[in-house]
Amino acid sequence: MISWLENHMIPCLSKKFLGIDCPGCGMQRSLVELLKGNFTDSFLLYPPLIPVMLMVGFLGVHLVFRFNNGGRYLQYLFIFNAAFIFLNYMARLVLSII
Repeated sequence: MISWLENHMIPCLSKKFLGIDCPGCGMQRSLVELLKGNFTDSFLLYPPLIPVMLMVGFLGVHLVFRFNNGGRYLQYLFIFNAAFIFLNYMARLVLSII
């Protein structure tokens, strides 16, 4: 399954047509490395992957069990993840210029 994923990754249209990374660039490669068990490589490729996966997992659990303040926690997780993705994207842009 992992080799199939490696051979069928979706190309980044932003990178292909504009020549710049998008905020999600590296997520697929990071997921493949995570599935292989390479946690360090996964984190280095795309640091926001783990928090995003935790948020999606919490969303699934919340939809089944309907926690009292689950919606509020999801809002906080979304804001945290959006900020993390934005900061990661800005860091990549700055490092690519240097």
